[in-house]
Amino acid sequence: MGLAKVFQRCKDEWDPPCEKARCGHEWTVRYREPGGRTGRQREKSFPRAKEANAFAAKVENAKNEGIYLDPRRGAVSVTWWANEWLKDLNIGPGTYSNYSGFVRNWVIPNIGDYTLSGLRTEHVQTVPARMREAGLAASTILDRYDILYKMLNAAIRAERIRTNPCEGVSLPRPVAVAVNEDDIPSLEEVEDIYDAIADHYKLTVRLMSGAGLRVSEALAFNMSCPRGNFMRISQQISAKANREDCKTRLVPLKHRAEGDYRDIPMVPLIQEEINWHLEDFGTTPLVSGDKELEVFFAPRERGKGVMPTAVTYGYHWVKALKACGLVTASGIHKYTPHDLRHFFASTALANNLPILEVSRWLGHKSFKTTADIYGHLVPDAVDRFLAIMQSALALGQPAATAA
Repeated sequence: MGLAKVFQRCKDEWDPPCEKARCGHEWTVRYREPGGRTGRQREKSFPRAKEANAFAAKVENAKNEGIYLDPRRGAVSVTWWANEWLKDLNIGPGTYSNYSGFVRNWVIPNIGDYTLSGLRTEHVQTVPARMREAGLAASTILDRYDILYKMLNAAIRAERIRTNPCEGVSLPRPVAVAVNEDDIPSLEEVEDIYDAIADHYKLTVRLMSGAGLRVSEALAFNMSCPRGNFMRISQQISAKANREDCKTRLVPLKHRAEGDYRDIPMVPLIQEEINWHLEDFGTTPLVSGDKELEVFFAPRERGKGVMPTAVTYGYHWVKALKACGLVTASGIHKYTPHDLRHFFASTALANNLPILEVSRWLGHKSFKTTADIYGHLVPDAVDRFLAIMQSALALGQPAATAA
C-alpha cells in the first residue's frame, strides 16, 4: 500500500456492510510509516470524513518531506521527558541543581501532565505567567525559561515533536534602570566602609569597588582566581552555602553556564590586599561538588555555618555602615554592597574607559544592560559627538574615518 487509505469499516469490512449513506460510523485512516512495504502499517480513526482526509494528507506530506514522526514518540508526558532529559545532561552539579529545581518547581506543576505532542504554546504560556504572579524578576524568568526552551529543543532532536511550543510565548522584558548618581558612594565613603568592616572582609570591599564583582562573586573568591595582572572569575557563592547539607557551595556565574568565566584586570592595590589577607587569615579548604578549592572567606566562629552568603554577609555590611555613619535619619543604611559595583563602573566610565570593556568586566548579559544603567555617566558624550560630527561634515576639514 502506497498512499494513506481513508475508509469506513462499516462499508468495507462488515458483513453485511452498512447501507446507510450517512451512517455516522467512524472513518479510519490506514497508512504506512516511512520505508515503503517494510514500513509498519498503522491506523487512526476519526468521527468525520473531513478530519480523516486532513490527517491522511498530513501524513503523506510529512513522509514526502522527510519530517514524519512516529506518533507514539510524542505520546509521553512532559514530566517523563523532563526527567529523561535531565538524566542525560552533561553539566556540573551547580547547573544541574538550577535546572532540576526549575523543572520541579515550575515545569511539572504547570505543564507536566500534557503529552509532548499535545503541548501547545498557550499551555507553555502558563509557566512564565505563574512565575510573574509569584513575583520573580523579568531577568530571572527569562533565564529560567531558557531551560524549558532547551528541554523542548532536545525533544525535537529526539524526533518526538516537530516544532518547539516555546515559540510565540509572550515573555516579560527586563528593564535596566539607570543608576542614580546619589546611589553611588564617593571614594571617601568607600574608604570609610573599608576601614569599618571586619578585618577578614576588607578584601571584599576592594573586590567589589576595584574589580566590579557582585557580592556573591567576591565571597566565592579563591586561590584559582588571581592570575598575575588579572583575575579570573568563574563562580559565585550559593544562596545555601552556609547550610551543612549544601553539596554545591559554589555555582556558575549569573547568566552563565558551568565553566564560563570572565577576566578582569587586577590593580596592584587589590593584589596587595590579597597578600595581606593571606598573611593574616590564610585560606580555608572547601569541597564543592567534585572540586576542591582554597577559599578566602569562611566563618571565623564555630556555629556560624560553613560558608558566608550574601545574606549572612549583610550583617557585617550594615554593622560597618553604622560604624561610619552611613545611615539615614530613620536608621536605614545608605548603601548596599551592590553600590560598590556602581562605584567601579562609574569610576571607569568617568575616566573614558570603553563602555564595551566595562560591560565585559561587569559580566552583564548584554552590552545594552550596561548602556541602560551607566550610559548617562559617560562624560561629555554629547559635546564630543557634536565636535566630531561638525569636523567630519565641515567642508575643507575632513575628519579621520575608520578603515
